[in-house]
Amino acid sequence: MFTGIIEEMGEIVSIQKASVSAVLSIQASKVLEGTQIGDSIAVNGICLTVTTIRGQVFTADVMAETLRRSSLGKLTKGSKVNLERAMAADGRFGGHIVSGHIDGTGVIASMKREENAVWVEITTPYELLRYIVEKGSIAIDGISLTVAALTDSSFSVSLIPHTGQETTLLSKKPGNLVNLENDIVGKYVERFLTMPSEPDQPTEKKGVDLEFLAEHGFC
Repeated sequence: MFTGIIEEMGEIVSIQKASVSAVLSIQASKVLEGTQIGDSIAVNGICLTVTTIRGQVFTADVMAETLRRSSLGKLTKGSKVNLERAMAADGRFGGHIVSGHIDGTGVIASMKREENAVWVEITTPYELLRYIVEKGSIAIDGISLTVAALTDSSFSVSLIPHTGQETTLLSKKPGNLVNLENDIVGKYVERFLTMPSEPDQPTEKKGVDLEFLAEHGFC
């Protein structure tokens, strides 16, 4: 599990591509402190397993499903990436619950400065947008951010200077892809509400209404 608080920006040293998979070599420093082979590091929000460590460079395998669902396939040698180690059991919970299993990607629509902050608007398909709520949390390229505005086709976040300096988001441009992971709580709630009570019953996407609330003692 991660928190979405980026520890450092790493740099892609090399990408070894196979037919549908890849091996990333990433230069880093802080996230390698105490890290061993087999540990997890989130790279632009994607949980990857460390396979080798040589000095200040670690490698990680990326399978075909990850390349299909994320923006990792767009990386090139020299690309900067957000890095975060898995949260220690005695660590401080600074962001929100981030699994490192992204739901899909969004596209940066616009970036506008407002005094000390920068507003970033991101468009994304309905199947991801449905889980996004205003003032809720979302991980963008692994960065825990608060949704500041929401429309039928996009959402916006506002970055303070520290977040802009410590992450890769403000180095991107309109049209660039970003990895998105929705707040896991909403996905679990939907699953519980739509899961049939018996395996042979059809799934009924009823949702929450007054009848449901009354049936479960809420009104």
